[in-house]
Amino acid sequence: MNEGIISSLFTDEKSVLDKAKEQIIDVYLSDDRPWVVGYSGGKDSTVVVQLVFEALKQLPPEKLHKKIYVISSDTLVETPLIIQSINQTLRKVQEKALELGLPIETHKVKPVVEQSFWYNIIGKGYPSPNQQFRWCTDRLKIDPANQFITDKVSSFGEVIMVLGVREDESATRANVIKSHTVEGKVLMRHSTLSNAYVYAPIKSFDLDDVWDYLLNNPSPWGDDNYELHRLYQDSSSGECPLVVDKTVKDTAGSCGNSRFGCWVCTVVNEDKALSGFIQTGHDWMKPLLNFRNWLSAIRDDRTMRMKYRKHGQIYFRDILVEMIDEKEYHHIPKKGSRPKELVEINDENYFIVPKAHLRSYLDEHNIDLSTEQGHNILVTYVDEETNKEKYAQLGLGPFTMKARREILERLLKTQKQLQHPDDPNYELIKEEELKAIRKIWYKAGEWEDHVPSIFKEAIGHDLEWELDDRPLFNNDQISDLELLCEEYKVDIKVIKKLLFVEKDFSGLKVRRGLMEEMSKVLKQDYLHL
Repeated sequence: MNEGIISSLFTDEKSVLDKAKEQIIDVYLSDDRPWVVGYSGGKDSTVVVQLVFEALKQLPPEKLHKKIYVISSDTLVETPLIIQSINQTLRKVQEKALELGLPIETHKVKPVVEQSFWYNIIGKGYPSPNQQFRWCTDRLKIDPANQFITDKVSSFGEVIMVLGVREDESATRANVIKSHTVEGKVLMRHSTLSNAYVYAPIKSFDLDDVWDYLLNNPSPWGDDNYELHRLYQDSSSGECPLVVDKTVKDTAGSCGNSRFGCWVCTVVNEDKALSGFIQTGHDWMKPLLNFRNWLSAIRDDRTMRMKYRKHGQIYFRDILVEMIDEKEYHHIPKKGSRPKELVEINDENYFIVPKAHLRSYLDEHNIDLSTEQGHNILVTYVDEETNKEKYAQLGLGPFTMKARREILERLLKTQKQLQHPDDPNYELIKEEELKAIRKIWYKAGEWEDHVPSIFKEAIGHDLEWELDDRPLFNNDQISDLELLCEEYKVDIKVIKKLLFVEKDFSGLKVRRGLMEEMSKVLKQDYLHL
């Protein structure tokens, strides 16, 4: 059935729905490839799951020949009420499918601990996501969903992803759908996963079609579609879709304006999702909004960030200088449409250092670029092309260890303060994330065992911590080592990392790779300015 015929069917509500279900049945019966249906909790994905469910109910048992997997992405930082609703819906869909004998299975996909939001922010020190560095979508949504799909491909050879995407959502989305569509074919080839195809049964629906269907066709598993409609009325935007394609993730838009995204989304200036919930009576979520706003505000605070990248690479960012009343000012860029900030360049605000003398300046003033120090250094150099003097700042890297400790402390205090009406034991960060953060801090040279003490002080009780994850040295030994490093002008962070590398390889009969790892530590840029 080609697109022209499908489009012509949307002349009235009944024709739209009947023909959509007819097409779903035709595609389902056409081969043995299992379906993976993406469900985000929003209106479009609800329409798709409900249409598929109703279409299967029309088939005789002998034709229900292949599995349909309904998957939902739990990023572990979902808005609490939404993940609660998704959990309930998945349970209801599964129970009703079993009752009716439908070959439907529901699953939640989650990121592995080493890809979780808090492990990356607090453990590795990743800056919180923004439009230019949206590292969260791949790790929290795309990779877990794609792993599920890949597992099914390995079992069945090929799978079909069924998604609630519509051309009516935006011109960008329409172009993406059309670019992946083969004329005369219902299925689109997945652009990043081999042996996976995409089926968009409601791609020609407009917004009225979606709501007309939901409000006039009760949920077959007993959900309240009018309640879903109320959620959208209270919010000013749409849903956060289940994204399974790295090439189109940016067209999915930010979820911070949505009821169905992460509660800690920092990609947008204002989180309308949390604000909307609070304005409609869910005051207990105010601590979440306060924490989210604070985390967003500290992202570009130079005192909270290292002045080199994760593996020690130094880089410089030129700054735009403007003369006003015979004084030099530089621009501090702001995200979105917020006005730029001007700061006067003078000796009170900054230490101005020629780039060639930066290393000696850092040594002379005992400045550690992995801490809050060095945030007020401006480097000068002569541009080879213009032969003019320019100003630059040291580029920013991960959050400092001090900042990471503060983020963890505030997050745990927020968790302690939060009064979830339906779950008194609701957690913002999982125990396995805390233990993984403890390990990576230790690997980064944080030998003082901060995570257990921060947790106990904030929450009021302790966890069962692994003894093998304890630091190598006690506080007195660390102090002696620091004094020795200072005496012999050796970077303590390098010594700590070298010792960890040695510990990591200890006990192995074949220590292949040891010298390579040590070489990486010794070649970090900031050591050789």
